Amino acid sequence: MTPRPGAERSTDSYLPAHGNGGYRVVHYDLELDYRIVSNRLGGRAVVTAVADEPLSRFTLDMGRLRVSDVRVGGRPARFSQRPGKLRITPAQPVAGHFVAEIRYAGKPVPIPGRWGDIGWDELTDGVLVASQPIGAPSWFPCDDRPAAKAAFRVTITAPTPYTVVVTGDLVGRRRGAGTTTWMYERAEPTSPYLMSVQIGRYELIDLVPGGAVRQRAAVPPRLRRRFAHDFGRHGEIMTALEGFFGPYPFREYVVVVADDDLDDPVEAQGMAVFGKNHVDGRRTHERLVAHELAHQWFGNSLTVADWRHIWLNEGFATYAEWLWSGVRGGLSAATQAAQWHARLAIRPSAIRVADPGVDNMFDPMVYKRGALTLHALRVEIGDELFFRMVRGWVADHQHATVTGEQFRAYAQSYTPKPLGALFTAWLDRPALPPLPRR
Repeated sequence: MTPRPGAERSTDSYLPAHGNGGYRVVHYDLELDYRIVSNRLGGRAVVTAVADEPLSRFTLDMGRLRVSDVRVGGRPARFSQRPGKLRITPAQPVAGHFVAEIRYAGKPVPIPGRWGDIGWDELTDGVLVASQPIGAPSWFPCDDRPAAKAAFRVTITAPTPYTVVVTGDLVGRRRGAGTTTWMYERAEPTSPYLMSVQIGRYELIDLVPGGAVRQRAAVPPRLRRRFAHDFGRHGEIMTALEGFFGPYPFREYVVVVADDDLDDPVEAQGMAVFGKNHVDGRRTHERLVAHELAHQWFGNSLTVADWRHIWLNEGFATYAEWLWSGVRGGLSAATQAAQWHARLAIRPSAIRVADPGVDNMFDPMVYKRGALTLHALRVEIGDELFFRMVRGWVADHQHATVTGEQFRAYAQSYTPKPLGALFTAWLDRPALPPLPRR
């Protein structure tokens, strides 16, 4: 077979500049050295992949960090960089399993996008990595698509006064002369955008001591008292969401509170990051605590195959807010649905929730209409069947990628009632349909 120069690129429909074709990554091994004062990152990425067919060249998504050396199968490879891409030409075509080693360094900066700058970002004293949806290439070479899940091992060396938290299980920590090396492994298939690094002067504490799911937190010491109150019901939230959605899909969950203000919390696989402004000692933002935890099921374990299906992530996470409100004695999901329906009814919208368009991926309409769709479905088929269906959906697609079309078909498989008209009205048409009542 004649090697191809590179198969047709496999990209996301909303973000076609990201993603690469001809291969699939199965494992990333990242060794990083970060100097906080100078904001300098040195990296070595070992990317293990499988070529769909023999390739004479291939590409990886890569930000502004400069590559100094590339080896494929242990042999030097030719390479070039252009904005957003690393082009690699191995000494001989790759076929089947192959390993690429990339060495790179520089001052990491976020990737500019229509939603702002996204990726590796400096805090006042530390680092925050928020990669959704295009920021992963700001700190490592990757196949940056939500559907391109792989396993990870991340080793980071940083100054000893700082705590390093990475999405994954801490498997080792080694202290040197003024630095500490932290080693994390993420065995579950993970999208590059869901990998995160948090570096700060944090105190590591048990969020829920002795719980069935290990729940930890990394918190600035001065915020510990307020944090203890604001996140004091986290164990109850976990229990409630497990009751609605099924077992928590990872081994642990880590909450990080950055010592800077953040516009919104940040989700990562097995992690959520809040700003200091989200910790006020009054539980003002507890709904966001439930929202980010729900993303571990919807977004992280079940990851959308393409960004156009984002309502599956945000609709379920928003509905989790409403469900938790009812559990804790606040407004019920039905009451919240009615209130949000009334608010949306006076707002004109041209958004189709099932395919909102790249500019509207994070529009509140996608979040609220998505949650209202789920509530309408719950009313239509009844509580018992709805939650049984949701738990089945989660269990049957654990650590996989999903689409809106799959969800519609899955829901329909649980009931003889035709659901096509319901989904069409709520997801495919901009006009807001009436809210069904029991």
